[in-house]
Amino acid sequence: MPGGTAITETAPAKVNLTLRVTGRRPDGYHELESLVAFARVGDHLDFVSGAALALDVAGPFAAAAGNLADNLVLKAARELARRAPGIALGHFSLIKELPVAAGVGGGSADAAAALRLLAGANRLAPDDARLLAAAGATGADVPVCLDAKARVMRGIGEVLSAPLSLPPLPAVLVNPGVPLATKDVFAAFARMGPRKAAATFDTTALGGVSVETALAALTAGTNDLEPAAIALCPTVADALAALAATSGCRLARMSGSGATCLGLYLSEDAAVTAARAIAGAHPDWWVRATVLA
Repeated sequence: MPGGTAITETAPAKVNLTLRVTGRRPDGYHELESLVAFARVGDHLDFVSGAALALDVAGPFAAAAGNLADNLVLKAARELARRAPGIALGHFSLIKELPVAAGVGGGSADAAAALRLLAGANRLAPDDARLLAAAGATGADVPVCLDAKARVMRGIGEVLSAPLSLPPLPAVLVNPGVPLATKDVFAAFARMGPRKAAATFDTTALGGVSVETALAALTAGTNDLEPAAIALCPTVADALAALAATSGCRLARMSGSGATCLGLYLSEDAAVTAARAIAGAHPDWWVRATVLA
């Protein structure tokens, strides 16, 4: 990174606690309703203002991050610059800690972090309409990651609820090391044909409640993409089974389009113990104990 004072943002993992496919638009995109929360694990993005727009990537998943020119960090910066001519750009340095094509919105979270950094460096208000417009133009999951708080996202990601007062949920995230492309999972979902629609998840059951009450409420939800992802990648079922077998796991579910799965627990100690057990049994898997909120 060039000389200058770097500012830093964390790009937290986005976790879909529930995910319903509610329809399909004429353009082929599926409409969703998803309760989203954010983890205390994520990527890290540094920024130095004033230099030419550039990006370097390091970290355990840097090699899987793909072509730099296609990275969503650069796309987000260009989308904002298009809407706010004259803003200072600069050099980004990304530490890629999250697995790629994993259903935890890593690239979207990185793009949102880039927009927050540019906003801070250029004294743009966090609610500047140009930020949200640039987020939506960058990717469907970027708007919900811009202000990383638990909320419900609908449509193709453009309709966001107000933040929810979700209690901090102790969790374990497990990725079995197999990437799943979102488009492939949705294609498999479509091939499975019509299915009984899941009931709308009642988010009012989560406001100002205990962890135990929230976990009980979340069991009523689903991830409609889980069967399609398992059909493409049976290892997803192995990850879900490994989570469900740990002591104290109240819920095991896939996040997003997979292959990352989550287990929810009553306490952080139980989550840490579960993560150690799974990592010991599957040393080639990505396993993290965390908290979702």
